[in-house]
Amino acid sequence: MKSFSFILGLVFLVGCSQPEPNSEVSERSSLEVRIIKVSLDTIPHTQAVSGIVRPVDRAVIAANIMGTVKVARLAVGQSVSAGEILIEMKAEELDARLAQARAALAQTDRDVARESALVAKGAAAQESVLASQDRGRIARAAVKEAEAMQAYMKITAPFDGVITNDYVNPGDLASPGQPLFELEGTSHLRAEVLVPESLPAMSLGSTITVTLNGIIVNGKLAELSPSTDPNSRTRLAKIDLSSSSSARSGQFVRALWPVGKFTTLRIPTTALSTFGQMERVFVVSDGRAQLRIVKTGTTQESYIEIVSGLESGELVIIAPPSTLRDGQPVEIIK
Repeated sequence: MKSFSFILGLVFLVGCSQPEPNSEVSERSSLEVRIIKVSLDTIPHTQAVSGIVRPVDRAVIAANIMGTVKVARLAVGQSVSAGEILIEMKAEELDARLAQARAALAQTDRDVARESALVAKGAAAQESVLASQDRGRIARAAVKEAEAMQAYMKITAPFDGVITNDYVNPGDLASPGQPLFELEGTSHLRAEVLVPESLPAMSLGSTITVTLNGIIVNGKLAELSPSTDPNSRTRLAKIDLSSSSSARSGQFVRALWPVGKFTTLRIPTTALSTFGQMERVFVVSDGRAQLRIVKTGTTQESYIEIVSGLESGELVIIAPPSTLRDGQPVEIIK
């Protein structure tokens, strides 16, 4: 019993003799940080409207004559150049019509020459020469018509682009107006979006921000329908995209349509850090870092809106070091 009491007393004395631990923060050394002063900014307010990327140049190429498809150089996804022959057709009746028109022209040329010689000899009236010349002009027009019809037998690409659909194969009979293939240009693209009628109209040429798979690009408003669709209550807007953008035909896009301006607090996105679902920043107060939990809003370029948690005039640490802790001394780098 005596030994047990002795052990308890020894433990009590040892525990009481340990020094009081210092605060972890007080032991940390000072860190150098960069800061920015929080201020109110007036920024444009936008509303996202969805749409699709469409090419400016797109066409459904159809046959102008009736004939049999002899050659079809078509493949979906194939790149073609303007003027490239893609389809050749065969129509023997057009060959015969051209031969007939050329023969009639040759006959009228001989008639004009003969009548002119007779008039020179006084054996024919001048009216006969004029009549022959009129028949010659009619024959030349018939030749041009037949040649134009022959030209329709070779179908070319109207512009540089990519074939998106093909509807014929060699041996098929094509008739006037029948679609043969579809072609889309690749050099000039637009974002076509539906703008609710409640949003304000923008003037043509205005800059509209467009997001493509998270990538932000600026476009120019090219067209805005003045009338509203009675079913969707929206207006069609077409926004020209830069040729350097990564847009593709058929791609889903969002356009940030301006609806006005508002005043708010903003900080650089590099000043914000997250811990779980909490968003936080460090501010400098009395030479020490002070942790703040904030609520954020929209992000525009490299700045993010602060809805709550900060006041105008406070000093926010930019890109805080990972070792920075609440209450730690800091030195501001000028």
